[in-house]
Amino acid sequence: MKPLAPTLLVLMLITPFAQAKLPPLSPDAQAKADEAKAKAAWSDKVAAFQLCRSMDKVAESYRQSAKAAGKETKPATPTPPCAEPGAFVAAAPAGSKPIEASGAHSPPSTAATPPSVSPATQTQLQGAKK
Repeated sequence: MKPLAPTLLVLMLITPFAQAKLPPLSPDAQAKADEAKAKAAWSDKVAAFQLCRSMDKVAESYRQSAKAAGKETKPATPTPPCAEPGAFVAAAPAGSKPIEASGAHSPPSTAATPPSVSPATQTQLQGAKK
């Protein structure tokens, strides 16, 4: 008991210093953390869906075997149907626009000629002397 008391005292004195505040996450790290959280929630929904389907299979198998054995079965308790979660779709970052809305895919004005047609020669475009 005697060696335990000094150890506990030292631990009690060190604990406040060990609880340092971490710096905030960078936007990229926060986005990755949010995506991991969303994927974990989706995988939980998938697991619940698979469990629901397996319970339905077991219950149906029991009813069929009980009827085959001549046992009396009670009607099934009504439950909500199993909801399939669908495929995982990663959410777009909050600050980003779709490509169509950002205007990055097209020039601001309509082109009159193709970009490869130019009256200047290649050397004139590069700025070299003839």
